[in-house]
Amino acid sequence: MHRRTALQLPLLLAAGAALTQVPRVSADTGRWSVDRANTWYQSQGWLVGANYIPATAINQIEMFQQGTYDPRRIDAEFTIARQLGFNTMRVFLHDLLWAQDPQGFQRRLAQFVAVAANRGIKPLFVLFDSCWDPHPKLGPQHAPVVGVHNSGWVQSPGADRLGDPRYATTLQSYVTGVMSQFRNDPRVLAWDLWNEPDNPAKVYRKVERSDKQELVAALLPQVFQWARAVGPTQPLTSGVWQGSWGAGSRSTIAGIQLDNSDVISFHSYAKPVDFEARIAELAPLGRPILCTEYLARPSGSTIEGILPIAKRRNVAAYNWGFVAGKTQTYLPWDTWGEPDPSEPKVWFSDLLRPDGSAYRDSEIHTIRQLTGVLGQP
Repeated sequence: MHRRTALQLPLLLAAGAALTQVPRVSADTGRWSVDRANTWYQSQGWLVGANYIPATAINQIEMFQQGTYDPRRIDAEFTIARQLGFNTMRVFLHDLLWAQDPQGFQRRLAQFVAVAANRGIKPLFVLFDSCWDPHPKLGPQHAPVVGVHNSGWVQSPGADRLGDPRYATTLQSYVTGVMSQFRNDPRVLAWDLWNEPDNPAKVYRKVERSDKQELVAALLPQVFQWARAVGPTQPLTSGVWQGSWGAGSRSTIAGIQLDNSDVISFHSYAKPVDFEARIAELAPLGRPILCTEYLARPSGSTIEGILPIAKRRNVAAYNWGFVAGKTQTYLPWDTWGEPDPSEPKVWFSDLLRPDGSAYRDSEIHTIRQLTGVLGQP
């Protein structure tokens, strides 16, 4: 067990088919110029934070669904985030929440943005996600599977709706409705339209769609088009995460992502030398770069190894996980094959224990030092 830091949660937390025919959207349809993107980025300061979900939620549905949405917990966790010098958090949303109750979802989002702003945190909202369970459901979410990393995370849209042309209008209204609510709001940082759209969700391969990649490749340009139609004052992005990203060597989906993003985002769970090589691969695009996922300690992706490089290269950095909880992302990915309920000697991701104490004090020191809050009252 590691010695616990003085950063603690406040006392209130003591209780524990037609789509495949759609042509690709032109990359220059309303896309920000390089100059506009860089001017925006320079006005933000160095962006640093985490992929955020409260410890009490297993997935993005439970985080924002009526009955389990917990603004008090979120506020308490954001209080600690600000003490670390974090100024942004990457936050996942879900289309089913909009389809069920648009007005209620918008009210909760409005409150969430207000809570975040009160703590100096700008959300980077993620609208769609191709990772993990392809069959999301509303209502009570199942309990975490003992000893398994991220056992309750769900895709958006789910497999049953991804290829349904009748549901496309709901997806469009979700994108335009949520974005219109905050299109001129400086408290919202940016829009990450689709998380890892070409992720095959291998651990769910027995129930995954065989035509998922084709459907996503057809839908993703439409999502960019819907978002552009809103005219947001915030930039759009979708993060690349695998393969080669140089011109002429990209996959179809990576090409859509990079050709349509105002600011460039990527994921890397690799060691520092490979992390920096990925930055170099994207730098010729001339746009701001955001690393929207990192931190896999056993693989060499650590706070002390990655964050100083990100600051030196002026790359925004979001580690995976904040407070350990129902997602169990302190457990390694391979627990999907071999569940292990014991706490690993080296955590995979996450920064804090459920009570708000640090997993590693040295990481908290590094974060606070690099964000400039070390020594501040």
